[in-house]
Amino acid sequence: MTPSMDQAADSSTGKTVSQWSGASREQAVQRMFTAIAARYDLNNSLLSFGLHHRWKALAASHIPVHTHGRALDLGAGTGDLALLLDGRMGPQGRVAAMDLNFAMLRFGVEKIGRRGLASRIACFRGNAERIGFRDDTFDAVTTGFCIRNVGDRPQAFREIHRVLKPGGRFVCLEFSRPGCAWLRRVYDWYSFRLLPAIGTWVAGDHTDVYRYLPESIRAFPDQDQLAALLREAGFARVDYHNLNGGIVAIHVAVK
Repeated sequence: MTPSMDQAADSSTGKTVSQWSGASREQAVQRMFTAIAARYDLNNSLLSFGLHHRWKALAASHIPVHTHGRALDLGAGTGDLALLLDGRMGPQGRVAAMDLNFAMLRFGVEKIGRRGLASRIACFRGNAERIGFRDDTFDAVTTGFCIRNVGDRPQAFREIHRVLKPGGRFVCLEFSRPGCAWLRRVYDWYSFRLLPAIGTWVAGDHTDVYRYLPESIRAFPDQDQLAALLREAGFARVDYHNLNGGIVAIHVAVK
């Protein structure tokens, strides 16, 4: 049996993530991402064959264009999706980019600064399960490859629903389940054999983050299960769109 996401190892302690609980588990996962932050963008491009740029652009395209909109990108990492959101919020718009991992967010701050957008995109360290904004604040909330790493997804979805304005839109970009059996076999081979080897070599990392990645994808709810969780959180309309045969899915939920 393939181990689940909760069995991914934290090499700094010799324990598996399933042996941690609560804050300890969160800290174990954050240590893994801190270790690869400097080469995260490079590895994303290599391991997705550059497709992650297209996936993020498609996700952002599901956010309506505003004249003075307010958007929140959760799990903003190095800032790619937040930068795309800025173009849809209008000339008076603002974007909040939030991530729990300080090292990842630091590279995002630098990237946003190089684009001259520091006055429009504000970066915050924060947790998706406890979003520090008032009710009905945002026209749009996005997540890109973040929700898999959230411990209490139903709570995060309730928080996202809370901070959205009525009629606001949540767009979730995440790895999902390919529809075809042959594609699942090929994808599993790539994810569990080739991806960890390439990712570890490029990042020079030995904390098992690139073993955690495919295991977390395998354990994540499929397209319909994730849509059901969003409906349970209170979203009135939920749709999803498969990309590359379902390797990636974009869920769109309206408050």
